[in-house]
Amino acid sequence: MSGRSHALRGLLPALRPHRRMVLRTMVACLTDQVALIVLVTWSAHSVGRAVIDGAAPGLPTVCALAGLVLLRAVATWRQMDLSHDLAYRVLAELRVRIYDGLSRSAPARIAGRRSGDLAATAMNDIEKLEFFYAHATAQLVASGVVVGSGTIALGVLDPWLALAVLPTAVALMAHPFLGDRGRTARGEEVRTATARLSADAVETVDGMRELLARDAFDRHRRRLVDAGHRLALAQRAEARHDGAFTAVQDVLVALALIAVVTAVTGKDTWAPAALALAVSILAPVAASADALRQAGSLRAAAARVKAATTAPPTAPPPRRPRPLPDGPLGVHLRNVHFSYGDTPVLRGLDLTVPPGSTIALAGASGAGKTTLAHLMARFWDPTEGTVELTNVHEAVDLRDLTDDDLRSAVALVGQDAALFHGTLRDNLRMAAPQATAERLDHIIEQCGVDRIAATLPNGLESIVGERGATLSGGQRARVALARALLTDPRVLILDEATAHIDTVGDAELARRLGARDTTTIVIAHRPATIRRADQIAVIESGRIVEEGTWATLTAAPSALTRLLTRTSSESRS
Repeated sequence: MSGRSHALRGLLPALRPHRRMVLRTMVACLTDQVALIVLVTWSAHSVGRAVIDGAAPGLPTVCALAGLVLLRAVATWRQMDLSHDLAYRVLAELRVRIYDGLSRSAPARIAGRRSGDLAATAMNDIEKLEFFYAHATAQLVASGVVVGSGTIALGVLDPWLALAVLPTAVALMAHPFLGDRGRTARGEEVRTATARLSADAVETVDGMRELLARDAFDRHRRRLVDAGHRLALAQRAEARHDGAFTAVQDVLVALALIAVVTAVTGKDTWAPAALALAVSILAPVAASADALRQAGSLRAAAARVKAATTAPPTAPPPRRPRPLPDGPLGVHLRNVHFSYGDTPVLRGLDLTVPPGSTIALAGASGAGKTTLAHLMARFWDPTEGTVELTNVHEAVDLRDLTDDDLRSAVALVGQDAALFHGTLRDNLRMAAPQATAERLDHIIEQCGVDRIAATLPNGLESIVGERGATLSGGQRARVALARALLTDPRVLILDEATAHIDTVGDAELARRLGARDTTTIVIAHRPATIRRADQIAVIESGRIVEEGTWATLTAAPSALTRLLTRTSSESRS
């Protein structure tokens, strides 16, 4: 059986921490259904006696029926309350597990996926599973008990009644599994179309200024219309088959009732009660069949949620963690290989960055510089070789460090570091909420964020907007750098982090960072930024082809001079 067919079953373990609530929900659901069956059957019997024998129900019967009405009202309320409470607790936990899965497997999990698609999994797919957790599980158990006991009761009254109801009950329960593969395919088509439309919509909102500035909005709007049309077609196909399912279900119930009416024709006063009992048995069975059908159509959503929650880590935690070395830290890479699938990026790279030094990594686009930065921050593990943090006396492999220790020692700032919708202060304190006000003031002054805050209406309490929309590229870069420095890292990796800052601001930041004893690894194309480094390493085709100072590498034709000449020509063109 395929992994997709196990998708719903794979979500059942999420109920384990809530076993008591699941049991209470089942009891409430069973009480609700039993109360309804007894109420309807007893009422039908009383009416039959009144019509056929002229015997009106006595006060005890009326009181008992009124009690059953009250019991069912309480049981229905309790079952709905418990089932939805259970479902929303489980959904909340699943959302956290999705975020954990994405963080555990990022950037591999996120690479190539659009943010709207990820949002559809975290929100829409999860919401679809509410029905499964709120209704399907408890209802199926309660219906099984009702069918078994009700069929026995009908058999006691007349074996033909049981024979009339039981085949229909079996057919109703089997019907959702017929054409199951097609139903799953249609559900997957709807979920895929929904995710695609969500991704297109998020992309449109994020890029609205670019679309308007380049007069491309109408073309992109047609793309959204096409995505919406595909979703509508998929939904209509699913609704059409759902309608056919309901029609078949109604026909089966009608045939069973005709059989029951035939079996009770000419009987005495218990005939209406037998007919009511048969209807009461088939009603929850039909509801359970409908739940099974809907659960089957949720397999695509369940499969996406399961894939997100069970995503394997790209950087597994260490079995035997080692402590961080004391003092300033350097970085040592030995024979590092790394590939994206079948595409090799780094091929036996060796690099040593002494503690407290600044090294610039230079190379053409696609040479492997950003991949190298991700390995040093342990977003990935190398295919072969080791990445170590070192001091004068010892070295420790990144794979032997806990994530908390690694993040406290190494900070990575990328060219497009994300800012979040919130205040400027919240964005700064995101990685170091415990930082003192004095340290925050020192860091924002060091990175020039104080000048940014002075231009905003509410200073550090100003809302910066989603992805820092109210700030310029250079301002976002300063905020991202300040956020990283607030954690007081011992190794700072700057991946084109100052590319949006002008040369004067870049030089000012470099001068202030130079006063720290932090080991700094700079990835840059700007010659002035490369020149300020203590050492320069040039990467070509995933290897270090030369190392040295600016003076030694530019004194004669070299890989660096060729790179700078090519970069200069490209910028002029």
